[in-house]
Amino acid sequence: MRIFLMQRWSAVALLVFLTLHMVVVHYPPGHIDVDRVLERLDDPLWKAIDIAFLVAVLTHALTGAYMVITDVQRFSVYKRALAWAGAVAGVLLFVYGTRTILTF
Repeated sequence: MRIFLMQRWSAVALLVFLTLHMVVVHYPPGHIDVDRVLERLDDPLWKAIDIAFLVAVLTHALTGAYMVITDVQRFSVYKRALAWAGAVAGVLLFVYGTRTILTF
């Protein structure tokens, strides 16, 4: 039940972050170029928003993949190993994504 709730709350967060992302990045007034993106990434608030977006995406994707894989009966015996693999993958992807965001 916890994973189900994590999936649902991350979906709500994704709706908010994806809407914000689309409005700011893909539909800005005027032309958007690399300089405007770099200017936005200089702001710590936008870095925090991007990191929160990354957390929501990783949570939603990894919990969804876990639920789909463990729904198959022959994989249900590996639930603990799959959970650990997902957690390790999530941490590694979070570190990689955060380092990329903070580089700018």
